[in-house]
Amino acid sequence: MNNSIPQNFNNFDIIGDIHGHSNDLKKLLSALGYSIKNNTYQHPERKVLFLGDYIDRGVNVVEVLEIVKNMVESGNAIALMGNHEYNAICYNTLSSQGTYLREHSKKNFNQHAITMAAFMQYPQLYKMYIDWFKTLPLFYENDSFRAVHACWDTENIEYLKSQLTNNCLTTDLLEESSLEGTELHKAVYETLKGKEITLPKNQTFIDKDGVLRTEFRIKWWQIPAESTYQAISALPIRDLPADDFDSSKINFYSKEDKPVFFGHYWMKLQANQRARILSENSCCLDYSVAKEGSLVCYRYSGEQKLDSKQINYIK
Repeated sequence: MNNSIPQNFNNFDIIGDIHGHSNDLKKLLSALGYSIKNNTYQHPERKVLFLGDYIDRGVNVVEVLEIVKNMVESGNAIALMGNHEYNAICYNTLSSQGTYLREHSKKNFNQHAITMAAFMQYPQLYKMYIDWFKTLPLFYENDSFRAVHACWDTENIEYLKSQLTNNCLTTDLLEESSLEGTELHKAVYETLKGKEITLPKNQTFIDKDGVLRTEFRIKWWQIPAESTYQAISALPIRDLPADDFDSSKINFYSKEDKPVFFGHYWMKLQANQRARILSENSCCLDYSVAKEGSLVCYRYSGEQKLDSKQINYIK
């Protein structure tokens, strides 16, 4: 977190997952009234809060990172860590046992291949950005609102506050966070990748990247009207069972809590449809820019009831 931005500052333009799409980012910043001065985008009255996932999928990764990093270092933005930045750190970090914290499997290689190709001629620059990713906070909160890449669970966030330094993972904690079964792993995983539940009866599905899954992401941001797998799924999944499940074991976000902004969930816009808030205190800003969707921003100015009219985007 950039300490030059006071905790009570609320004029934020909150931008969702960019995934290497620098042209969309530049168009959006320009449309929002930002201009380049001293080699960085800035606005006379506003700052940007980036929600993570700057890399992978799109080919202009290097330019995206240059824009975001320059804005953070000049005090014109806060940049949070996304699961793709966390994965990249682990993919490039050795454990105390001499193995990588993220397995160099075919699936993991393919996920990160576009980013690695973008830095093929610049290995030292790649290393520099991996080190920079480690300085990114996992969440942001002030007196008015909250922001996180994937999931704001109060128990997880409170635990992370007790472990992290300035909401950032330290080198010592990185290995522990990658170990399944640890409390830190659960807190980091759900904060950056969202809450998931296991399908019943050993059922599976193929996700958007062609990966076979036994668990699916849930709508943690709202208490479901019905406790069924179909009602709780964050994304439409074909043949998802209509069975009931015990929703009392899930910490849903309270409608009494302050507004929360997040990305990660691959929302889709239908023809002639505008992006909308999910509720008066929750807003997802990932609208699938890497899948022919839109780069989306919410212009926040301290309001406690969010308004869909404040959402701006580039198609």
